Amino acid sequence: MLTDSHCHIDVAQFDRDRDAVIARARAAGVTRQIVPAIAFASWPQLRTVCARHDGLFPAYGLHPMALPEHRPQHLDALPDWIACERPLAVGECGLDFFVDGLDPDLQRRYFNEQLRIAREFDLPLIIHARRAVDEVIASIRRVGKLRGVIHSFSGSEEQARQLWQLDFHIGLGGPLTYPRAHRLHRLVATMPLQQLLLETDAPDQPNCGHQGERNEPARLLDVLSVVAQLRGESEARIAEATTANAEHLFGFGQ
Repeated sequence: MLTDSHCHIDVAQFDRDRDAVIARARAAGVTRQIVPAIAFASWPQLRTVCARHDGLFPAYGLHPMALPEHRPQHLDALPDWIACERPLAVGECGLDFFVDGLDPDLQRRYFNEQLRIAREFDLPLIIHARRAVDEVIASIRRVGKLRGVIHSFSGSEEQARQLWQLDFHIGLGGPLTYPRAHRLHRLVATMPLQQLLLETDAPDQPNCGHQGERNEPARLLDVLSVVAQLRGESEARIAEATTANAEHLFGFGQ
């Protein structure tokens, strides 16, 4: 039994065959998927998709890469939406200093307010941090009393250690499956297993061997296999541990 801790199954790339994609995931043992939002306009569709399928759990937030779509009133609407819909997490939110044209100061305003909203509702965060891990860590420390996951983590072992001390997991998926991902390989081999979540980020970040293809949650098994090989542990052990980690962080069934 596996949890895909980050999957955008609600987006248009899955509209033609979403049921089949979810069926393949279930057949592969991926029984639950966290589905984080991207922008305010996507929230109703996300809610509808998750309501129609067992094992899909929405999170609501404002993604930094969708910054041109965001408006202050969307941020104002987030607390009411959370209070009404009662999601398991706030996100996807964060900082992206890799993509050109995304105003860093405006990103910070949206991100920091979402941190405060997550603390207010005592919900975990799903955070995007690209070339911004140190600043994300500083923001988490400044707001305080937070928990969550840094999705598609690409930082250092020291940054991972600091995040673990702050009650944050790291999510790893397709990038880990590439032979040249040496830093991620070293990290996975030595990190506390209790800190790890598995993810696909489908339809994005396809695994090695599937470059250019649409990713999907059934391919989480390939990520699981790589983690087991790197740690010298059984796939069953990794599956059990990462499922428990997701249950603890997101509070399934509580």
